Amino acid sequence: MTPATPSPSTTLVHSYLFLRRAIGVIGLALPVLLIVGTLAVDGGGLLNSISSYYYTSTRDVFVGGMCAIGVFLLSYHGYSRLDDVAGNLAAVAAIGLAVCPTTPAHATSTDRVLGVLHLVFASVFFLTLAFFCLFLFTKSDKADPTRRKIDRNRVYVAAGVVILASLALIVVTSLLPVATTLHPALWLETAAILAFGFAWLTKGEAILADVSPAEEVSPAVA
Repeated sequence: MTPATPSPSTTLVHSYLFLRRAIGVIGLALPVLLIVGTLAVDGGGLLNSISSYYYTSTRDVFVGGMCAIGVFLLSYHGYSRLDDVAGNLAAVAAIGLAVCPTTPAHATSTDRVLGVLHLVFASVFFLTLAFFCLFLFTKSDKADPTRRKIDRNRVYVAAGVVILASLALIVVTSLLPVATTLHPALWLETAAILAFGFAWLTKGEAILADVSPAEEVSPAVA
């Protein structure tokens, strides 16, 4: 018996789920690959930020990972024009922070300009991701969202809060003496990236996927 050919709408849904999951997987894998990979290949200790790994042997992982996220975001189309604008903005920022490295220890004037651009792109990237989590992913086209949708919204809000809190704490800790000893920026950036990865995996329904109506349980009953 010949299998049924998937409808165009089904194929489109599967493509969007794949894009979301791919973005999420890269987000989860990137900090692990950079930190563990550099320790294994270069040795030495931890660096002060994720962006600093641009100057290690895992540079290609950093640049390739961010460019891949950028390309996936450019290919992503949401439910509204606002989704598309936010996706394109985050995509440009992701690619921008990859090709404009953070300021190195012994910087030239060009390095300092690129470093400023890097900070701008990084800020836009993370703020746009927080906007996705808090305002776009939580939207629903149903008046009565399912229990799984409600659970996913909790993940999105938590991820958005983690991203914003991490950005704020990076600014605060940069003014403290622990900035060069405990590497707070590294861990806070890692937390923000992991939160972003979990949010996109959840949006791709790799986490808390919808179930059939027969399996759905009302939140009031659960």
